[in-house]
Order: sequence, then C-alpha cells, then structure tokens
Amino acid sequence: MNEPTTLYIIRHGKTMFNTIGRTQGWSDTPLTREGEKTILYLGLGLREIDFKEAYSSDSGRAIQTARIILQEHQNGANIPYNTDSRIREWCFGSLDGGYDGELWGVVPRILAYKNYEDMMTNSISYKELADAIITDDTANWAEPYDKIRDRVWSGFEDIAYHREKHGGGNVMIVSHGLTISFLMSLIDNRLPMQIALKNGSVTKLIYENGKFTIDTVNDTHYIDKGQAIFSTT
Repeated sequence: MNEPTTLYIIRHGKTMFNTIGRTQGWSDTPLTREGEKTILYLGLGLREIDFKEAYSSDSGRAIQTARIILQEHQNGANIPYNTDSRIREWCFGSLDGGYDGELWGVVPRILAYKNYEDMMTNSISYKELADAIITDDTANWAEPYDKIRDRVWSGFEDIAYHREKHGGGNVMIVSHGLTISFLMSLIDNRLPMQIALKNGSVTKLIYENGKFTIDTVNDTHYIDKGQAIFSTT
C-alpha cells in the first residue's frame, strides 16, 4: 500500500539580492551568512523527516539551500537529489537584477493602479502580472503567462506523479517565492496572491490521484525547531 505523497516545498534561503531589495528572477546571488544560518536551522528541523528524494530548481541559491538541508539531514547522503529548471523563478526580463521598486513601481502603473498597495488590494491575477512585466521588459526576455504556467505545473506535477507511482512518501523541493505562490493559485484560484513567502518557509502539498491539496503555507516552525536543537548542542 502506498504512503501519501507529500511535497515539502521550501523557499530558498535569504540572498544578497533579497537583502538589498533587488529582483532576482533568473539572475542569481548566493545566500548571505544570515540566510545560510536560517537554512541550517531548517535542515536541523527537517532532519528526521523521511524524504524519499529531493529536488531544487537549477538556480544557484536553490541548489545551495538544498545542499545545506541535506547536509544536516540524518540520511542526507542517501537521499537522491536532482535539479529541475521548470521550478525556477519567473523571468523578469530586463527587470531582473533591478531594484524591487522598479518592478513594483512600474507594474501598478501599467495596470492603471495608483501604487503597489492599491494594486494588491484589488487582487490582480498572475496573468495580469505576467502581461505587465512583458509590457515593461525592454529586452524581450520575460516569459509569457502560458509558458510560465505550463513549466511550473508540469515541473511540480511530474515530481509528485513520479513519487506517487513509486510508492509515495515525502519529497523535499527547493524553489522560489513567486513560483511557489503561483503554483498554489493553479491549485486553488480563490487564493490571494502570496508574494511574501518567507525565506526558508515550508509549503506542504498532498498529491493523490492527479490532484494537489494544500496542507500548510509559509510554515516557519521547522526553522524554530532547528534553532532550538542548535542551541542545545
């Protein structure tokens, strides 16, 4: 009899760009010392979870996060680990690497809102966000909504289906804030846009017979648990 298939989807640790308020997307910076410490705590908090396999996006910050977690896991050396480019962050085109104020200052105006707060109060859709980013992208690099939707869904769904097909169990996945939020909206379109997922937070999904169910969102208690373990060692 199969175990339940459960995805532990983790937002990568805090990076240099996160710290100075720059948009990363497909650009990349390493974890800061604070970011590494938080993920070490997370690894300690997750160390007894029986992960059958582990994945991350192919971005350096996600790979670095996954490796720290696996290093702290009691069976980390034996957990199969792979990267998947489909679960990387959205591409923001020419806005990649710019200050967050550029992205969240321009996008509301394109969508005819006064400012970021006004835009979020009106609950814009992810398609509107993607279309606005393309409108402001001077390099013509940003991804269309349909492409983002297809790659993100297929990436996570393929991982879940593979695990269910091979007996189920727990899967650790390191991805990115907007990508994780977007995935949840594809599962339940009634959810508001969840941009503010915390670095190192865990969003847990249950997968059964081709259907995802959202269990927990933006959970940081594993970090707290790991910090308590660290303080006693």
